[in-house]
Amino acid sequence: MSTPPLTPLADSLPSTVPFVGPEAQERQLERAFLARIGANESVFGPSPLVIEKIAALAGDVWRYGDPESFALKAALAAKHAVSPEQIVIGEGIDGILGNLVRLFVAPGVPVVTSEGAYPTFNYHVAGFGGRLEKVAFKGDYEDPETLLAKARAVDARLVYLSNPNNPMGSFLDRAGIEAMVADLPDGCLLCLDEAYADFVDADALPAISADHPQVIRMRTFSKAFGMAGMRIGYAITNATIADAFNRVRNHFGVNSVGQAAALAALEDVKHQQSVRVAVANSLARIAEIAAAHKCTALPTHTNFIAIDCGRDGVFAGHVLSSLVEQGIFVRMPGVAPLNRCIRVSAGTPADIDLFETAFPKALMAANLQD
Repeated sequence: MSTPPLTPLADSLPSTVPFVGPEAQERQLERAFLARIGANESVFGPSPLVIEKIAALAGDVWRYGDPESFALKAALAAKHAVSPEQIVIGEGIDGILGNLVRLFVAPGVPVVTSEGAYPTFNYHVAGFGGRLEKVAFKGDYEDPETLLAKARAVDARLVYLSNPNNPMGSFLDRAGIEAMVADLPDGCLLCLDEAYADFVDADALPAISADHPQVIRMRTFSKAFGMAGMRIGYAITNATIADAFNRVRNHFGVNSVGQAAALAALEDVKHQQSVRVAVANSLARIAEIAAAHKCTALPTHTNFIAIDCGRDGVFAGHVLSSLVEQGIFVRMPGVAPLNRCIRVSAGTPADIDLFETAFPKALMAANLQD
């Protein structure tokens, strides 16, 4: 007897995931991290209302979640002044990205993104056989003009942009994004990943009608709401595209507790505000630590900060390796010249105390290896 072969496409793909999780690193190190400040999770946790709701529903996990996510769609529609038919709910932004690519990208279809942008998007494009076309960052920013020029040149079906940006923390103002939307090539859909938008004032975000035929905006409960482990994301787009997701989505993929927890999170505006303050204070302290050791913390509009270590990716990699060895989980961008930086998420005061102790030792270790 023999196992049937994989499809040619599946057989051509590497057996990897886009990120090595901190848990895998802990298994390799054979010890737990002392500070987990690398995955842009919110160490400040979810709202107390969320915790209460999860506890209250623990005995009801025998129930499937509402496959329509009716109540959550209604609440999000009210929050964003759109209709529930313009909301897509999914298993985090990652789950929605996978279904978006499945809907619009056939094998060989070109998709445009930036070199060094979110690797999970690339993972999905490769998984459905799309052809990735990449352009360079402009400094520490994704460049709408270059993205659009490439999209026109290759007749792209989909173009991806994150704003605020991961991994650099940079932010393109609303005028720049609105100009990009106005200049989209016909037949090309902009996937605007706004996972970190909750760390930006609402009036700084672009004004884009949910009815726009060529834009889908991604949001999440993983960052400011402190619910990364629940896997709740959503998208805002026109009703035609939103309805198309019903053709391919996992209808029971968003669990019942997660839906209720997300509703509770939306109610607690005070907690959302307190998290923004805590994040800002933490990042300010990380920037001070960087400056004290002649490194540069880049401007950020997220819950993380990129620290320019002043050399190249090899040097920054040594800094990161030393921090990990000291029990501090951080990450770094994957391509030059972005990889001159390490990326540090906002942490508790105790987390940042540990980072403050470990960072100069990491710089010293990197200098010895360079």
